[in-house]
Amino acid sequence: MDNAKPGGALAFLRKENIVAKPGFNRWLVPPASIAIHLCIGSVYAWSVFNPALSRELGVVSAAADDWSLSGIVWIFSVAIVFLGLSAAFAGKWLEEVGPRMVGVVAAFLWGGGFIIGSAGIALHQLWLIYLGYGVLGGCGLGLGYVSPVSTLLRWFPDRRGMATGMAIMGFGGGAMIAAPVKDWLLSVYARAPEYLGADNAVNVITEGGRRFAETATGKAEVVVASASQAASYGGEAGVYVVGTGDTGASATFLTLGIVYFCVMIIAAFLYRVPPADWKPEGWQPKEQTRSMVTSEHVDIDQALKTPQFWQMWLMLCLNVTAGIGVLAVAKTMMTDVFGTTMPTIVTAAFASTYVLMISVFNMCGRFFWASTSDYIGRKNTYHCFFVLGTLLYLSIPFFASAGAGSPNVIYLAGFYVATMIIFSMYGGGFSTIPAYLADMFGTMHVGGIHGRILTAWSAAGVLGPLAITSLRDRSVGRAISDLAGRVDPETFAQKFGAPMDQLDQLVAAKTVTVARLMEIAPEGTIDPTPSLYNTTMYAMAGLLVIAFFANLLLRPVNARHHYREAAQPAE
Repeated sequence: MDNAKPGGALAFLRKENIVAKPGFNRWLVPPASIAIHLCIGSVYAWSVFNPALSRELGVVSAAADDWSLSGIVWIFSVAIVFLGLSAAFAGKWLEEVGPRMVGVVAAFLWGGGFIIGSAGIALHQLWLIYLGYGVLGGCGLGLGYVSPVSTLLRWFPDRRGMATGMAIMGFGGGAMIAAPVKDWLLSVYARAPEYLGADNAVNVITEGGRRFAETATGKAEVVVASASQAASYGGEAGVYVVGTGDTGASATFLTLGIVYFCVMIIAAFLYRVPPADWKPEGWQPKEQTRSMVTSEHVDIDQALKTPQFWQMWLMLCLNVTAGIGVLAVAKTMMTDVFGTTMPTIVTAAFASTYVLMISVFNMCGRFFWASTSDYIGRKNTYHCFFVLGTLLYLSIPFFASAGAGSPNVIYLAGFYVATMIIFSMYGGGFSTIPAYLADMFGTMHVGGIHGRILTAWSAAGVLGPLAITSLRDRSVGRAISDLAGRVDPETFAQKFGAPMDQLDQLVAAKTVTVARLMEIAPEGTIDPTPSLYNTTMYAMAGLLVIAFFANLLLRPVNARHHYREAAQPAE
């Protein structure tokens, strides 16, 4: 009985029982962490769900009771908030129980969150999606995210940046796989709603901003879809009955939940931790020549009492805020900015590929920048993020405005390249921060400290989408008011079945949009859609300027914060 493994029924999950045996190949550990991060990294492809969830009832076009884009984006924000909060609380627990236990719990939360979210979509209950995907799934994100970091730092003390780059690379690449898979699953499960006929062949009336038509079973709410909107469901332009089709979102959520759970469970059981005081064969720690790299250690609770922790918290928060809001609406932004001016190039397929390439650069940037930091230092790496990032954010309004005034593929290419580099540095900020923390606070509690600094991600998960959606909504409101003032009132009433004084109701019911107003706007009217994000980009550039000075003023931790073992009492 004395040889029984401690920990009770779950003893096989605890770190003391997954210590690697002599001769274990440390390169077997990274694939497990990458697999888990590929699963949870699919959160970055959330914008693929935006079109489907925003027209879950209307299917081919948004109905009055469909969820708004801003309401859907906040699901992503809640998931990121709970990622940071769970990581902060789990950091200390991770040091106690080890990565396998944390990885298993993450699998149940992330996979289960998708399944609950599936039920919320099927029942059209938005709060269930927030609970499942946002709260429970977000906790799964946080646990899965921190589970490999401190483990790989201990397996690769000779290459800290590369180790954290590997640990977090999969998170950035998750959307690379998830985006096309989600698109494919949505198309497999999708079903077009009932078609009543062409717009001019069906008697459609407007009541309270909503559209209605007579069907075989009585009056029913309908939506009027354009040819491009109906084409993705194999239909044609005309009138469709609300609530008779299926975007495929619910079944897609259910499928992904089951698959992610299985993959994450298998990966968690592949985790191993190195024996105490283990070092790579033939490697000896070198005397540090960089002033920002310490050989001392700082306790997890003491780290919060240092100004360095909060400077790094601010740097991470602002860097993530600048990128995460764009990530949340990436596909929509590309369509809004260039879809109206270059419709033959910026198609739905092009926008989906754009989301895929964001994931590619996010993933590659995590490994590239973290590995680069081993040679140029973490501080200089962050200087690159903030200086170059500021310039690139400022360039986006230029490319968007120039492309609107004179449609040219050069402006589209400039926009594309600028955003790709931004997302590479966004990912690089995440993968470099654990090594930066290890340099600053030592490796003793780096996993727990890393978990706590991820609360900056939680804050950014609120600030980023809030900034981009609120600024965009203001721009949309101004654009609609301006366009409505240019449109002939009789033409407006004929187009929308209601007078101009009902504009607010029609906008609230999604009957009137910028695109539909442009259809009846006087010839020569400039489409305001490409400039909807300009104010946001200027604001994001300002955040990076603040982050630059926080990094510039960063200094080594004062010796009074260093960990000292308590003196042993004399016998």
